[in-house]
Amino acid sequence: MCVIRNKLHRRPYALLEDVFVDEKYRGRGIGKMIGKKAISLAKELGCYKIIATSRFPRESVHRFYESLGFKKWGYEFRKELKAGVLK
Repeated sequence: MCVIRNKLHRRPYALLEDVFVDEKYRGRGIGKMIGKKAISLAKELGCYKIIATSRFPRESVHRFYESLGFKKWGYEFRKELKAGVLK
């Protein structure tokens, strides 16, 4: 989880991505425990929202986030950038 500040809001927000539980350990509540801890930590840090990301085809992940109280909100737009030297 990352905490992000911007000048448009007085309080920061949290970004939760790449939550992963190895297949052999799934179904044991580990992911839910991680998600709940992230939500709790974001609240403790004064975040006004927490955003979770997932790709379109990952419907089971979408249901997982919804089970934690997340709502589908919008689209994420991104552009891949090549690593290189800044000039």
